[in-house]
Amino acid sequence: MRCFRKIFASILLFLIFFNLNAFAEVVKKIEVTGNDRVSKETIVVFGDIIIGKDYEISDVNTLIKKLYDTTLFSNISVNIKNNVLSIVVKENPMINKVNLEGEKAKKFKEKILEMLSLRANASFIEANITSDINLMKEFYRSLGYYFVKIETEIVRLDKNRVNISFLINKGKKAKIAKIYFLGEKKIREKKLRDVITSQEATFWKFISRNVYLSKERIELDKRLLKNYYRNKGYYEVSVKSTNVEFAEGEGFVLTYNINAGKRYKFRKVFANVSESLEKEAFVSLENEFDKLVGKYYSQRKLKRVLDKIDKLSEQKELQFINHNIEETLDGDSVEVKINIFEGQKIIIERINIVGNSVTNDSVIRSALIVDEGDPFSTLLVNKSINEIKARRIFGKVKHEVLPGSSDDLKILEISVEEKATGEILAGAGIGTDGTSFQFSVKENNWLGRGIKLESQLNLSEEKVSGNIYVINPNYNYTGNSVNASLEVSSTDRSNSSGFKSSKTGFDLGTSFEQYENFYISPNLSLAFEDIEVDSTASDAVKNMEGNFFNSDLGYALTVDKRNQSFRPTEGYKTTFRQSLPIIQDSSSILNGLDVSAYHDFSEDLIGSLKFHSRAINGIDGDVRLTSRLYIPRKRLRGFNTYKVGPKDGDDYIGGNYTTALSAEAQLPNLLPESYRTDFSFFLDTANVWGVDYTSVDETNKLRSSIGLSANVFTTIGPLSFTVAQNLSKATNDETETFNFRLGTSF
Repeated sequence: MRCFRKIFASILLFLIFFNLNAFAEVVKKIEVTGNDRVSKETIVVFGDIIIGKDYEISDVNTLIKKLYDTTLFSNISVNIKNNVLSIVVKENPMINKVNLEGEKAKKFKEKILEMLSLRANASFIEANITSDINLMKEFYRSLGYYFVKIETEIVRLDKNRVNISFLINKGKKAKIAKIYFLGEKKIREKKLRDVITSQEATFWKFISRNVYLSKERIELDKRLLKNYYRNKGYYEVSVKSTNVEFAEGEGFVLTYNINAGKRYKFRKVFANVSESLEKEAFVSLENEFDKLVGKYYSQRKLKRVLDKIDKLSEQKELQFINHNIEETLDGDSVEVKINIFEGQKIIIERINIVGNSVTNDSVIRSALIVDEGDPFSTLLVNKSINEIKARRIFGKVKHEVLPGSSDDLKILEISVEEKATGEILAGAGIGTDGTSFQFSVKENNWLGRGIKLESQLNLSEEKVSGNIYVINPNYNYTGNSVNASLEVSSTDRSNSSGFKSSKTGFDLGTSFEQYENFYISPNLSLAFEDIEVDSTASDAVKNMEGNFFNSDLGYALTVDKRNQSFRPTEGYKTTFRQSLPIIQDSSSILNGLDVSAYHDFSEDLIGSLKFHSRAINGIDGDVRLTSRLYIPRKRLRGFNTYKVGPKDGDDYIGGNYTTALSAEAQLPNLLPESYRTDFSFFLDTANVWGVDYTSVDETNKLRSSIGLSANVFTTIGPLSFTVAQNLSKATNDETETFNFRLGTSF
């Protein structure tokens, strides 16, 4: 019996093999039927059909699969007989047009049409309707439209074409009615609400997008919560799940489930420096390590230490320094070992700029600190990205490091998102002297070359002025800046200083980097001025009446050691400037010194100290009344700029010398990121003194003020305001307790 089975199986296998091979046939001719739009030649190419080839069943199956993969056909049958390969096809309809009805926003229409598989001039595959609808629903849900409904309408046309219409009913946006935090939180809910971006819908948040439900925002919130807890020492925190429920008549209820776990402290932090490196170069880090021991664990604090390693490497010109962290848990403490080693030598092979449809590449490249062929440095790349942001012509700036043509080469790809670069700014000041108004129109990226244009109008009870200012930060693609300005003003200080003046002035200047971080900025200024003195003024003031012509040659020398020009957190900047007379009806020399220093005491506290000083001295007589010095508003907040300092009778006449010192503590993260608000506390001290003649009450006294300033980035534009209280002042000084500015973009 067993022998019979073996014989039967052998016969069966033989017959199968014989029949398979019996099907094989050499193709000498190809016939195609059923095709209308797709030519026979195209089918032959897509099917990779070869005349003279011996076709078996497996070859036929492969042919059919290749033709189906083209998505051109809904049905295909293939037969071989008498050396003729016969192919019968049924073509899919061609999509003539895709309509999105119910969506009016052009930018949303463009995004949706890009993501659909069903698009104009493509094959219509009915099975793709469902998947495309799901894609659109996900898109609308990401915008907060959780109740969106989408239907389709197919209109068949002649020549096997179709029009597809998606009927979109977005419904109302899904608002967040309540947000709850459950589990082992260990932190107050009020603080957790400040951490996340999602917000409960209230009437005063009617302009906020964060009150609408968004899956992407929820995922971001979970990451923010986890980072916040880990920065507070909760090393093993987990945001286990997020529940979203709809409460009829109320909206969505959002619940975050948190398990904080134990709170850990730094037990030991030390560096393991590779033998190939000089350990002495990193000795200064030991102080940073000692500061962490005994403190609660924080990723943010470790990040600051790693940043200091990068800065040390740059200062000591150590290239290709890498580092990583090893963490060991022991009870309720963490031991951190920072490995510092020499990594692979990597060179920037190429820098790609993408996303700039209007802005020239040269504008972006001129802001880069690194260049093609330079050693790759994470620190310098990040500084370069910040320099691009400082141009204020892009909404977003991102970068990605891509593999190069070899392991030691990398491609730096910088992607930018262009934004509206025009600005309309309006401002007002309220003080003891009345009100003032400012209005300006800016264009920050004229002709896509980063050229800045500004036209400004200032109105107050004492002065009306207008100016036009233009600066090209990358003139002729040299990396040097050129600027020019024209100003026309009419000043009436009859009540405060006893004179009126009208002035027309023109300035032309340039700036270039002579050495690393050292800049030279020469400028030429011309001005015509007419001064009319009040009849009640003193003789010294009356002597300054008349028409004047000024021409000055000035220069500025700047050392800029800030870590970044845009919102610096470390380093300093020093500028000395001087203005020398060329042709003047009353000659004088102006000298000035400005110093600013920055230090980040923590991520949430940035301190700055700013010094300002000016001195003007007459060469062939008294300093002209309109050339005298006043303390700039931003250097002595809480005071009226032109009503501080020496007086001649009832007239404020300014001084020959000014000095000011400001200390400021900036709190950039005081409110949740979604509010985009920076607060600063400040202490200003300043003085203005010295005149060329004697019949003057100098009121030589140190002025000081303390206050709060805030920058709020609203949906209609930036809003800034200052509230100040004077601590010391002269009897005749006039104060300004409140000032604000509001702007928008176009």
